Amino acid sequence: MALQVYSAAPRTSMVQNYALQGFYISKQPAVVCVAGDYTQPMRRKGRDMSFRVKSSLDATSAVVAEVGRVTEVSMATFWPIVEAAGDKTVVLDMYTQWCGPCKVMAPKYQELSEKYDDVVFLKLDCNNDNRPLAKELGLKVVPTFKILKDSKIVKEVTGAKLDDLVVAIENARSI
Repeated sequence: MALQVYSAAPRTSMVQNYALQGFYISKQPAVVCVAGDYTQPMRRKGRDMSFRVKSSLDATSAVVAEVGRVTEVSMATFWPIVEAAGDKTVVLDMYTQWCGPCKVMAPKYQELSEKYDDVVFLKLDCNNDNRPLAKELGLKVVPTFKILKDSKIVKEVTGAKLDDLVVAIENARSI
């Protein structure tokens, strides 16, 4: 994904001066986090200053899942990867950054991805950005492992239960 920032004052940031109710140019670097366009002009000393933020998806940078490793997915990349997997078994680790059992399972999950060369292993950080997908998949507790076959959930393992996860993967591979 490419992010292009067009600004009237590059390498500077505009900070609102609340005492004067105006804007002044600071020598600090600007950080812009915007989704969409901000087309409303800002005024500084009678002069209009406006900026546009544009983003575009680059087709060549699409996320591709590889067997033998864990691929981090998001709301935008999850279903295309699952559909591209076809009849392969897909295992999704739904986790959060703050979850202790998730951190314990992460290296074990990586080892499983190296062991099964016919299974696609994915990880989904169930943060605010991915919360709608987590809700769609029925997440109630982390970690949760969803096993999919032909784009359908065939098994779910909740909690840090490695043995249960291995059994579920073996069963899904034999379907």
